[in-house]
Amino acid sequence: MSGWFHEWLIFVGVIMLGQFSPGPDMILLTRTSLASGRWAGCATALGIAVGLGFHASIAVTGVALVIERGGWFETGMYWAAAMYLIWIAVPLIRQGIKAKALAFKSSSLPGDGWSCWKRGFFCNLLNLKVAVFLAGVTAPFLSISDPPVGWPLILWLTIVLEGVILWCLWAWALQMPAIKMRYQKVAHWFDLAFGLALIVVAGVLVFTR
Repeated sequence: MSGWFHEWLIFVGVIMLGQFSPGPDMILLTRTSLASGRWAGCATALGIAVGLGFHASIAVTGVALVIERGGWFETGMYWAAAMYLIWIAVPLIRQGIKAKALAFKSSSLPGDGWSCWKRGFFCNLLNLKVAVFLAGVTAPFLSISDPPVGWPLILWLTIVLEGVILWCLWAWALQMPAIKMRYQKVAHWFDLAFGLALIVVAGVLVFTR
């Protein structure tokens, strides 16, 4: 096994852990998949992946390290991300407070593919912590000895494609009948929990920069 391939396998594992860590993307994807089905979940995953592609681009080029130094742009983006998460969270909290069973394909948030894609895209794009995280993760791998041709592109494709595949698999896994039936019975509590979780994440984005 060549040295760079071994490093790539390690990179795949590290990125996988990051993509399944608790955060606004996973909260949004899980809730959308449970409430609106696998295709809505996959559309959300594709939107997240496009935003992730942007962050991965600035990570592999080192721009994220400049952003991390601070300034008005960074502050503004964190506040924009927090406001967007709150905008998503409010309808969920309202629906959760109603304490009514949620029918499949019915949601306080639009479940069509385009709306799901946009929510996933902006949820990821506005979160600069993704770029900073990716910059920290990719930096050691960018400097490996004897990398193959197009190594930065390989890392970029790994981040984006791994995200699409794993998140779509997660959206499909959540469609298991046992999970869907249990979710339908307590959907309003899930909505309330997801909404409050997004509010907490918004606060973390702003106050722990």
